[in-house]
Order: sequence, then C-alpha cells, then structure tokens
Amino acid sequence: MKLSTARVYLLRIGSLHPILLELVTDDGLVGVGEAGVAYGIGGTAAAGMVKDLVEAVLPGRDLSRIEELWSEMYDHSFWAKGGGPFVFAGISAIEQALWDIKGKSLGVPIYELLGGKLRDRVRVYANGWSYSCVSPADYAKAAERTVRDGYDALKCYPLATPGPSGGIRHVSRRSVDRSFVDLAVEKVRAVRDAVGPTVDIMVDLSGGLTTDETIRLCRRLEQFDLFFIEEPADPFDIGALKKLSRHIEIPIALGERIYTRYGFRPILESRAVDILQPDIGNTGGIMETKKIASMAEAFSVRVQPHVCASPVSTAAALQIDACTANIAIQELYPYRSAEHFAIVDHPPESDVKSGSIPIPEAPGLGLSLISERVRSHLWSEYRSSN
Repeated sequence: MKLSTARVYLLRIGSLHPILLELVTDDGLVGVGEAGVAYGIGGTAAAGMVKDLVEAVLPGRDLSRIEELWSEMYDHSFWAKGGGPFVFAGISAIEQALWDIKGKSLGVPIYELLGGKLRDRVRVYANGWSYSCVSPADYAKAAERTVRDGYDALKCYPLATPGPSGGIRHVSRRSVDRSFVDLAVEKVRAVRDAVGPTVDIMVDLSGGLTTDETIRLCRRLEQFDLFFIEEPADPFDIGALKKLSRHIEIPIALGERIYTRYGFRPILESRAVDILQPDIGNTGGIMETKKIASMAEAFSVRVQPHVCASPVSTAAALQIDACTANIAIQELYPYRSAEHFAIVDHPPESDVKSGSIPIPEAPGLGLSLISERVRSHLWSEYRSSN
C-alpha cells in the first residue's frame, strides 16, 4: 500500500484545537490519526510536524510496514531523540492512521493485530464535568449529575479555576494562599459527600504546587479515599515524585507529558508512581503505548490511557484497553459540545452505559471523519505525484 493523499486538519471547537490526519492509500483506503495536543499552546506546531513527517517519510513507502516507518521517523527526524510533545504528536498521528489502514485492509480491529481482546468492556471515569465549578456547592451539584448519568468514577481539579474562554486555568507561580488550599479541600469533601463512599474520585493537581505544599495538601485529602492523585509534581522531577510517594498514602498517577518508552523508563525505575497515563496521541502511538504498558506490567504498575482530544483519540485508547492486561480504567470526556462528537461517524463516547464502554468490533479504529464536518478545517494537503 502506497500513499496517495494526506490531509491535516486543524480544528477549532470551543477551547480545543484537535489536530487530525487522514492518510489515503493508492487503493482508496483511508486511515485516521490524531496528534494529542488539543489544548494549551502549540496546535499549529503539531499540525506542522505532522505535515513535515508525512512528506519526509511516507511517499513511495509501503504503508503496511508500521514499525519500520516509526523507526524511520524516530531515527531520522533528528529531533525525536529526547524530543517533546510536537515531534511525538506528529509521529503518533501518523502511526495511528497507519494502524487504521492496516486494520481496515484486513477487516479487523487493531487490537486483533496486537494479541486480541482480553476484555469486552472497560470501566471509564468522567472528566470535564467540573470545569465551570467554583464553589464546593458547584462541585457537589455537578458530581451528583455525573453520577446520575451513570458514571461511578469521576475526576476533578480542585486547584483550578474556570478559564475565560472555556476549559480551566491551573495554578500560577507554583503557590496559592492557605485559604485557597482550604477551599480545594472543601471542594473534594463536597464531592465525596455528594456521591457517597462507593464512587471513585480522582484529583488532578497538574504539578501546580511545590513538593512541600503538595505533601500537606495530599495528607489532608487522604481522608476522602481517592482512586489516585494525578501529577502531584512536575512529571520530570523524579526526586519530587519519590519524596511524595514516601509521604502520602494516595496512589500517584502521571504520564500525559511523558513521551515514549524511553521517557517512562526512569519513572518506572523510581518506583514512585502507581498508574501510568501515556497519551496515545503524543507518546508515540498505539504500539508505543502497548510497549509502555508492557514495561509497566513488569514493574507491577497499572496503566490508564490519557485522552485529551477528539473521539479519534478515544477510539485509539480503546484499542489498547482491549488487549492490555494492566489497564486500571479509561478516561472519558462525556460533556463536550455536540460539534466535538459530530466530526466522526461513530464517537465511542455515545456507547457508554453504566460506567463502562464496549470494546468496538469494527475494522481499524472503528470510525471515520465526516468530510462535511472537517472540510473547512483543512490545514494542509499532500498529493502523491505518482
């Protein structure tokens, strides 16, 4: 299979900017992938990286040789070794699209090419439900609604504030005053009181505070029986993570800003983290996430694939959930706008029932972009001259 056309889309949906890729083969198969840089700053950079990698590596190559093409991008882009989110987001989008093509060409889901299913459904937790909350009462009301909607696990950001144009804004300058910390504790208390003892709660701190302040806060949060604390420290600060793991009793999770198996290796070796959260859209793709999960299994660590972007990212995560033993739970954003889900023909989020989602059975990723929904967002198009 050879490349005929590549289209990069840079969407703007509310506060998000999903970066999507379509690869079209010379026999008409279409593969979809996503660069997981859908929030924060850098969407245009990620789209440019996808474009550059496609044009540098794919023309004239056999698109079925996914591992070979990944190695080509990693070894010969120069910036990938020790690289950051943009180069690996570009690699990830291409790698997902290649797997989508391969699955569709063979008529099977991607997970059938990675060992086959070991579960039919995966438990999910709801994220994004608390973005507009300010007071503890707001958190309680929103948490009650989320549980009524069928979720028995939910994540919140007690140190964050609503963003001016949607989303949330995290702590600045790594410090807050005592009253703000007290308010954060009361927000989590309100959630626990609202949902009761059997619903799992996750708290994301986004590495916002210094290590000493984080230890104090986490000790106060231990009373609420949390499923995990996410990014209690800068994820690159192994020393801080080790200190935190010695001083708090809540499981530690992180990984959305760590890239490839090489980035996760020192974290696993530190024994300071309990749950890894690689994002398939920026850590290197589907196979790279599978390799990270296998490394984690050898260290008795669980994995929770991070998603931050469109339903394409959710579909990619479900491929890993299907065939990976040490999955803890799957992140999901059920409360985004209708436009967000309408860009694909079958968003996996629509299949959630009783706090879990079925593993899809359609070939490849199990979805396709709807042309009329994404056409106006076309950012770059490559056409083979052959």
